[in-house]
Order: sequence, then C-alpha cells, then structure tokens
Amino acid sequence: MRLIFMGSASFSCPSLDALMRCDGIEVVGVITQPDRPKGRRRVVSPCAVKDHLSGSDVAIMTPDDVNSKASIAAIAELRPNLIVVVAYGQILKKAVLDVPDRGCVNLHASLLPKYRGAAPIQWAITNGESRTGVTVMLMNERMDEGDIILKREVDIGYSTTGGELQDRLSIVGASALVEAVGMFANGAVTTERQDSLEASLAPKLNKEDGRIVWTDGARAIYNKVRAFNPWPCCFCKYVDGSGTVLRIWRVEESTGEGMPGEIIGISDDGPLVAVGDGAIRLLEVQPEGRKRMTGSSYVCGYRLRVGQVFQ
Repeated sequence: MRLIFMGSASFSCPSLDALMRCDGIEVVGVITQPDRPKGRRRVVSPCAVKDHLSGSDVAIMTPDDVNSKASIAAIAELRPNLIVVVAYGQILKKAVLDVPDRGCVNLHASLLPKYRGAAPIQWAITNGESRTGVTVMLMNERMDEGDIILKREVDIGYSTTGGELQDRLSIVGASALVEAVGMFANGAVTTERQDSLEASLAPKLNKEDGRIVWTDGARAIYNKVRAFNPWPCCFCKYVDGSGTVLRIWRVEESTGEGMPGEIIGISDDGPLVAVGDGAIRLLEVQPEGRKRMTGSSYVCGYRLRVGQVFQ
C-alpha cells in the first residue's frame, strides 16, 4: 500500500519511523512544513520531521499551502492509497482528502471527542485530567470530527509535565497508527461516529497563555505550570517592578495566606507565594536572560524579601 505521511512536530517522528518499518507499506512521500525562523536569533531552520529525515532518500515536500493546485497535483502524482496525518499544522480541504482512494487518517493526542484542537495534551493536564490517550480517526473537512477507528488510553500522573506526556503519547500513538493502517491494508476497517454532545475544545496556545494569574487556586496553578512545560512555559513579571519576565518551570502546592502574588515565606527550597486559595513554592525558575535555576539558587542570588509581590 502506497502511503503519504504528513507531519511536522517531534510528536510525528515515532509514527513516521514505525510506518517506514512496516512490511507491505511504502511511504512514497513526506509532506511537512517549510523551513522557518526559530529561536531568539530567528535562524531559519527545518521543522522536526524534516530534520529527522536528514540523509533519508524519502521524497519530501514543504508546501506553503498544501491545498494549492500545485500541491494537490504533486500529491496525486505519487498515487497514494492512503494519507496519514500526525501533527502536521495545516488543515486539509476536500480536494486533498479526495486524492487517496482509501482516504486520510489522523492521529490525535486525546480521547476524542474530548479535546478537539491544536493543544490537547496541555489542556488535558491544565484541566486536571487523570486519563487521556490517542485516537486514530478518518478525516473529514471538520476539525477532529471524523469517525473513530481506534483509541488507546494512558494515565496522567500527578506530576506529569506536558513534555513528558507528549513523549509517552507519541510512542503509544505510533503503535496505534500502525494497527489502524494495517486495517486498511487488510480491508477490515471499522469505525464509530463521534458524539458531538461530549466534545470539548483544546485551542492553540500562545506565549501569553502561560501568564500566571495569582488569584487562581494552588492546584490550578500547579497544573498549568506542569502542563505548559516546556512550551509555552508559565511566567510572571519580576518583583522589582522592572517588567522583566520570570519563567516558572516547576512549583509545588502549599498552604499560606497573603495577597495573591505576595512572597509570604522564604526557605532553602525557594520562595513561597500566596495564591487564590493557599500558596505555591517556586522550585525551579528562569530569570530573564539567565539559565534555569533551582528555587534555592534563586533565593540566594536575588535577595528576595517577604512582602514583595510578583505581577
């Protein structure tokens, strides 16, 4: 069976590797995002999938618009039986979906219909979910609303970060995707319609979403910090009123009283900060322009005082 793979993020790579190892599956092309500026220095760099394929002889296409006439013609020329999409980053329109004779499938990092959208991993942790998983579905023109082929569930630990969960789901998802593609190869695909009444959304994140709201509860802030680690990473403004950013990588829930954002205690483990219903201790932070450091190092190097307030 001839297959085109569409993916861009690091989450895609285990799935691509697994499919390329499958007997009876020929990955005739990979479609990924164009090179773009990255990092503080805005150096033009390839996305994770293109970088992962460095040195490979697989045909790679990087269209700015996968739905353009030129892109559709190039896809059709490869004569795919199936298109597989994993964290690609562009929405496929009907003209693309209609190219392969067996359709298009997508691997999504949630248990659909919950958490439809671009950031299901982060929002599941933010909302305090204890379980999530992956779903392989047939694609249609509506975002993450296609019929379900199969699901696989995983637990979310109390301290699991967004990055850790992404890595786990990428492996689970690769196995699920291979199983689903095997169904197409054997002509034994069964599907189940999604119940839209049970649907929830996981919208795309931006850096501003990581801002800490000190009036939130301790558990809500704890979940948000671990969910947004490593991206977009939570942050607040520094206590000295300069407007500089303090990135917050790891915290723990605690107790205490004070004005939200106020430092109410200092120990060797880090500053204790009052929040809406208790307190959190900053265990790992990153002052603007500096490397990540422990809460202990932060206390020693920045002369924090009880009564100072983070914004």
